[in-house]
Amino acid sequence: MHNMKRITWVKLFFLLLICKPVLADEGMWLPQLLEGLNEKQMKSLGMKISAGDIYNINKGSLKDAIVSFGGFCTGEVISDKGLVLTNHHCGFDAIQDHSSLEHNYIKNGFWAANQGQEIPSAGLFVSFIIRIDDVTSSMLARLKPGMTEAERQKIIGENMASVSQSVKKEAHQDVLIRAFYEGNKYYLFVTETYRDVRLVGAPPSSIGNFGKDTDNWMWPRHTGDFSLFRIYAGKDNKPAAYSPQNVPYKPRKSLAISLSGVKEGDFTMVLGFPGRTTQYLPSFAVRQIIEQNDPAKIAIREKVLGVMDAFMRKDEAVKIQYAAKYASVQNAYKKWQGEVLGMNRTGGLNKKQQYEAEFVKRINANPGWKEKYGNLLTALEQEYEALKPYALARDHYSEIIPRIELFSLASKLSSVIAATEKDGNKGQAAALEGAKEWMKSFYKEYDAALDQKLFAVLIEHFVEQQDKSFVSPALIEWTERSGRDYEKLANEVYASTNMDDKDHMLSQLEKDPALKIYKSDKAAQLFEQLSATYVNKVLPQLTAIQGRINTLQRTYMQAQMEVFAEKAFYPDANSTLRLAYGQVQGLQARDAVKYDHYTFLDGVLEKYKPGDYEFDLPARLIALHKSKDFGSYGVNGRMPVCFIGTNHTTGGNSGSPALDAQGNLVGLNFDRAWEGTMSDLNYDPSICRNIMVDIRYVLFIIDKFAGAGHLVNEMRIAGR
Repeated sequence: MHNMKRITWVKLFFLLLICKPVLADEGMWLPQLLEGLNEKQMKSLGMKISAGDIYNINKGSLKDAIVSFGGFCTGEVISDKGLVLTNHHCGFDAIQDHSSLEHNYIKNGFWAANQGQEIPSAGLFVSFIIRIDDVTSSMLARLKPGMTEAERQKIIGENMASVSQSVKKEAHQDVLIRAFYEGNKYYLFVTETYRDVRLVGAPPSSIGNFGKDTDNWMWPRHTGDFSLFRIYAGKDNKPAAYSPQNVPYKPRKSLAISLSGVKEGDFTMVLGFPGRTTQYLPSFAVRQIIEQNDPAKIAIREKVLGVMDAFMRKDEAVKIQYAAKYASVQNAYKKWQGEVLGMNRTGGLNKKQQYEAEFVKRINANPGWKEKYGNLLTALEQEYEALKPYALARDHYSEIIPRIELFSLASKLSSVIAATEKDGNKGQAAALEGAKEWMKSFYKEYDAALDQKLFAVLIEHFVEQQDKSFVSPALIEWTERSGRDYEKLANEVYASTNMDDKDHMLSQLEKDPALKIYKSDKAAQLFEQLSATYVNKVLPQLTAIQGRINTLQRTYMQAQMEVFAEKAFYPDANSTLRLAYGQVQGLQARDAVKYDHYTFLDGVLEKYKPGDYEFDLPARLIALHKSKDFGSYGVNGRMPVCFIGTNHTTGGNSGSPALDAQGNLVGLNFDRAWEGTMSDLNYDPSICRNIMVDIRYVLFIIDKFAGAGHLVNEMRIAGR
């Protein structure tokens, strides 16, 4: 009897391990649902405000201070004059666009002494969320069992158009509808977008990107990753195109700033626009990602980074041109490495397999579920197996062909021809004008010699590292003709084209709007043949299989929520507003390696390497540290820099505010610890940590380092 009881308790404990409710640290929650799903738990962890203080459509709430920054990051309003705080790497494109050898804001930083010096950033925008509505019933209307994915999407598209047109909103507001839980639910977002956004301040990259590639995705971290912008509006405070007459935007809500800092175990929350996660994939899908797709993409990006780095180290102008591109390539490269490492280290695949075993056990014990879901995982596994070769071909094409910038040019010209064929002279005129503007920006950040080297390295990989049936016959023929000498092939291709010559191309576009030159250009022809092979040999199969996977995955999501009714499910990230909450907590990274939750300016100086690309420091920062001149931002003679917590974040959360229990701004989210970057696939509280720069370090840099105290004076400091 004693042994029977022991066996029963062991089984129960195992069951709880598999089907435990979502941990407090895990989840990217919809803010309008917090009151019903999360508020009680959040308060038990220490939150002092209510769910209504976070999301409210009748009065100003925290969501009214949060913006989608450019559609790729998050920002927050921190003054009643529309001042926006985001990451340095989020504002980097704008900083780079305004930089030159004479005014190198990347190297030296930029600080507007007054609003008249703030720099308009063409193309940059911020969007606010006005309200969120559940439109699931309207979006799923007219759907019938047995529809193909294409038929379903056609109906969904029609429903989306109908729902969007019927929404009550202001004329200047927009409507966005997104699918959640793999298309089992739909929510509508009414948004407000401001397109006059101006650069206000940015530290030099030796602060804003301190540690660069070496420290990226790593903890301990010592980076002051922030920049400042300002939203401008028409005199009615509504969105308006750029005009010198525009005035600073007056927000419904701006964040108060706390100088109290945080300590181990403190409640924190992050509010922002996380990009994409896939938490509910089956184990065999995740295995394909970490054993095939991630390693393939890592290998390609390693080659890209090697070429870029060699050219950037030789030429300061090239370094400015390619700084943002390099950072973008390197970011995902290192993230995928961490993803593979984290899944292997935490046994992520095994945990998913245990979860699936319990799923199957419960289904088999319930005749109704068995009839509906009995073959679901088997069918999904078969489809993912069929997907394998096409997914690998997709990754080779998408990682290599757009990375060769000569092909990006060819693609842009091809789109002009397509517009002409579709809409005649009218279509050509609009597309041509857009192409000219795009090219002016493109050539500003283009180096032909670097691109030619990229071509040689990447085309060799493209030809030699994948199934030849997915490689254009024309490329294979050209390769064989050059004796498989890829440097020679690159010389031939670039010698045969004028697309890499800015003046020639812009002149030709004026003389030859029909783009006859494009049609006869050998490099352009090669691009068209590569594209055609992908479109004809890979894309149809990829689309068909992915369509079947989407249908099955949607059913699997529905089944999980039905079978594990005791579990709280949060939807995967899809660039919509979410709240994550957790606690400040150190990190046991691996055996005998344990990290504190805080870093200080002392650690910045310990990493300092004079003249180094990654770890150099401005003389003024060194002097401030030496004199301990930290103003009101230091603590006991030390200057806090960064801290970590268990908040569940991903790409898109860059720039998100880190808020304390009172909803005050205490930090700025900018990264994750490398060991836990697999949180997009499988969150594990043992190693998943988000990294935040302490708001006191941000203010210290603005005030004491840059002498821009007038910007701090705009802000509302809690307790003052």
